[in-house]
Amino acid sequence: MPPFDPVKALIRQKITDVFNDASKGERPVLRRADALFPPDSVAWKVNGDVVTMMIGGVSGLLLQMLHPAVLAGVWDHSDFRADMHGRLRRTAKFIAVTTYDHAEAGRAAIDRVNRIHKKLRGVLPDGTPYRVSDPELLAWVHVTETISFLDAWIRYAEPRMPRAEQDAYFAETARIGEALHADPLPRSRAEAEALIRSFRPRLRADARTHEVAAMVMRQTVGMPAVDLAAGVIMQAGLDLLPDWARAMHAQPRAHPRALPTRLVRGGALTTARFLRWAFDGSPNRRVHPDDVTGY
Repeated sequence: MPPFDPVKALIRQKITDVFNDASKGERPVLRRADALFPPDSVAWKVNGDVVTMMIGGVSGLLLQMLHPAVLAGVWDHSDFRADMHGRLRRTAKFIAVTTYDHAEAGRAAIDRVNRIHKKLRGVLPDGTPYRVSDPELLAWVHVTETISFLDAWIRYAEPRMPRAEQDAYFAETARIGEALHADPLPRSRAEAEALIRSFRPRLRADARTHEVAAMVMRQTVGMPAVDLAAGVIMQAGLDLLPDWARAMHAQPRAHPRALPTRLVRGGALTTARFLRWAFDGSPNRRVHPDDVTGY
């Protein structure tokens, strides 16, 4: 056995534990050839990197909450104050299932989300009614999530990613957005950027926005070594935001533990490379019914 294999296995197990709640019987997602996306898809490549997906997930969530109705949905119908880590973990699990698990499991996960969305509605502080199942609102959630995952991958894994592959990522993931009834849906990077621009006049940041964002930025999982890396990842997610969005999130950026940008990016890149080393050569990288993605 190579000398570092036990170390790699321990690291992989710790990361798996972060994304799976053993008390609820959760298990890592199977990586299968009969998934909604084929193994040679761009989605398989981008969505399979643990660190860039965490960075993109944080950035996407910070972008999403700038829409008053998305923020209201979290505020009114989520237990984020008691279990923000659980919310982030469930998002990661949904991405893993719909990308890597067999197609039936992916469709079942989508159906569960649709059933939940249909039940949720409320009223904004200004009296405007909202529905979580509103196709336009779901389009905002979809586009911010996908562009954040992709941009994290580009920054910390593949800086020279061809534009054609970027467009393919949006075209592929539009299948999930369509199944979730999001509309309009971008199928290229240009369309995604245009859609985000069209939403900007409706975006706001208020005291509730800052409260939720601050809770995101303070997330820990109770393991010192993992929490240290998590702090860097959270700040890397904030750093990944467009300048205008980062300015709207001025309060969490002033967090007392905030690091200089060069240290955030250097730390995130080191963490990403370290975990790729830990997963290199593991069963997680093979397509087989008994292998797992790791999250």
